[in-house]
Amino acid sequence: MPAKNHLTSQQIEKLQKALKLEENGEIRERILILLLLNDGKTRANIAEFLGCSLNKVSYWCVHGDPENLESLKDERMKGNHKKATDKYIEILLETIDKEPEELGYEFGRWTAQRLATYLEQLTGIQLSGSQVRRILEKKSTSTSGQNIA
Repeated sequence: MPAKNHLTSQQIEKLQKALKLEENGEIRERILILLLLNDGKTRANIAEFLGCSLNKVSYWCVHGDPENLESLKDERMKGNHKKATDKYIEILLETIDKEPEELGYEFGRWTAQRLATYLEQLTGIQLSGSQVRRILEKKSTSTSGQNIA
């Protein structure tokens, strides 16, 4: 049985404020788990209400620390695995504005894989073509009209 009202009023206020400000849906869900648990809901009730697994609710009930909202982030969210630096992205965006022939290539169109290969030679950072394409999409670069196949 959950311990109803186990959070202090300061912890509740902090969680409610974070719930309103947090952009990441997964973090909001984890905050809700902690608040609903404090409200006396069972883990099964919370899982049913949120439409997630009981394992997920159980995990965050144990590992979520209302005093440390960083505990609600998993390792992937912390950005530890970002390979593309700001400089890499800057070079990428400059490169797509150039014709491949200007850089000594025989082909007439950039592909994401060709860009990845070219940028690896320049920067030493190895990314796949799909990673390069995702960066371009994230930067809202319209590839229509560009030389990217």
